[in-house]
Amino acid sequence: MTGTALVLGGGGYTGVGWEIGMLAGLVEAGVGLATADVVIGTSAGSLVGAQLTSGRLTPDDLFARQLAPVTGETAARMGARELARFAYLALRSRDAVDFGVRMGRLALGARAATGPGRRDAIARRLVSHDWPARRLMITAVNAATGQRTAFDDTSGVELVDAVSASCAVPGVWPPVRIGGRWWIDGGVHSSANADLAAGYGRVVVLAPIASGGGPVATARSQGAALARRGARVCVLVPDRAARAAFGRNVLDPAKRADAARAGRRQAAAHLKEVASVWGE
Repeated sequence: MTGTALVLGGGGYTGVGWEIGMLAGLVEAGVGLATADVVIGTSAGSLVGAQLTSGRLTPDDLFARQLAPVTGETAARMGARELARFAYLALRSRDAVDFGVRMGRLALGARAATGPGRRDAIARRLVSHDWPARRLMITAVNAATGQRTAFDDTSGVELVDAVSASCAVPGVWPPVRIGGRWWIDGGVHSSANADLAAGYGRVVVLAPIASGGGPVATARSQGAALARRGARVCVLVPDRAARAAFGRNVLDPAKRADAARAGRRQAAAHLKEVASVWGE
């Protein structure tokens, strides 16, 4: 196996901040992950991946954006009630596809109450609306079938639409219509979808959400499966300080700066681990 893969998992506004902080901190310490042969983004990670691969901003530039005052961002709720509802549906699901169907029904049922403008908000956050020259894969789940897909520059889908679909948390943000189908958050299938890095020899996974359960595979379990196949794998999750910085609602944009700072501080502790995988 050859090549490098950077996997960026989901985790709301705080997940975006933490991942960017980690990327900036690792660059500062001497390891840059933006050179990956493929970047695989899920939900929050799709936003980070699209910005990172645009070639227009460095990780330091992206970090500075996280520290800027929050404008034009709407806080949503991802608290205990919402998580309990997701957990209930997961426990009733046979597998990840069945869970995707159940979450799709939830998303479609709540669609009328979500209101317009989500795509515009995503478009404002992206520094480019064009697919990058570097390979970028963005995950989403078909709301009707529960099947996961990974959009890329060959899919005939606009980048903004792909990212919007990947970030469409069921019951929180509206599903996204692409090609006559409704799509929801790629994190419904897996918080990181690290299994898509199969075949790459060196894989680093940044996973703001470490937990899983039922049919939803964790980043660590997927990383372990890649390692059993012969890949060198490093899976990084938020430490205690980072989790405290996130607060109780990962969809609160006011917490993104604290999350970014926490990620940057945490990065130094993982330098050797990442460098041993990345070969730098």
